[in-house]
Amino acid sequence: MGTPQFAVASLDALLTAGCEIVAVITAPDKPAGRGQKIGESAVKQYALEKGLKVLQPEKLKSPEFLAELKAFNAELQVVVAFRMLPEVVWAMPSKGTLNLHASLLPQYRGAAPINWVLINGEKETGVTTFFLKHEIDTGDILFTEKITLTGSETAGELHDRLMEKGAGLLVKTVKGIESGRYNEHPQSQLLNGEELKHAPKLFKEDCLIDWNKPVEEIYNKIRGLSPIPTAYTHLNGKVLKIFKAGYEVLKTNLNAGEYFTDHKTYLKFAASNGYISLDQIQMEGKRAMGIEEFLRGIKL
Repeated sequence: MGTPQFAVASLDALLTAGCEIVAVITAPDKPAGRGQKIGESAVKQYALEKGLKVLQPEKLKSPEFLAELKAFNAELQVVVAFRMLPEVVWAMPSKGTLNLHASLLPQYRGAAPINWVLINGEKETGVTTFFLKHEIDTGDILFTEKITLTGSETAGELHDRLMEKGAGLLVKTVKGIESGRYNEHPQSQLLNGEELKHAPKLFKEDCLIDWNKPVEEIYNKIRGLSPIPTAYTHLNGKVLKIFKAGYEVLKTNLNAGEYFTDHKTYLKFAASNGYISLDQIQMEGKRAMGIEEFLRGIKL
């Protein structure tokens, strides 16, 4: 059960490892892009290429879907970047329903762990497999794998690293369940007194840059939201999305949010303790571009 590209790597790894996939459940087709053409999910496209049975239920509690799901007689369900499942679905298989999550649970439960880990400037993250239960992302942990963060990667780059790491961990977990060689660890035992950090869904208001913050915090926000949903500010009365930037800590005489430029090679915004220098941006109504190309085409 999965929808985006992140889930395709896991499905491919399971097939390559020789696991029998009796069916793939993914999101219904929906209009996408400016032309509103009907688009298929990345998982559906891959599954059809491999000749796999694909289901796209609108409602996960519909009697027709539940009957078809039960008829597959699957021993294990695997969920990667899908929607929230009702108990009647996740409790169906004899060996349970397994989920892959892109953080080191119990930290960063929620819809956007890759983004929030970077926004918060964490030094490490990873992937976790666990069995589903009632509360979202709270099931007993099976396996985890850590990775060290560089301090400069974007959410897009981290997504790709965790996608591959997660696919390998998922195969390890499925093989462990198949052979009975695994242990379950309640998440409550793993906190060790740490503060619980969450990863809720991101909204547009979360992406607006507050130039009164320190440059390190703004820099982490920019890379944690790049390439989507993208941090933004306003320039010449228009939305300016920022995909990549650098920063320097130094005393500034400018007010937070004011900018300066040589009109050729740099555009820098003042923050509370230094400057953010923009590298790759996109002005409202324009395509994404590097800062030098941008400055050639705009009057500031």
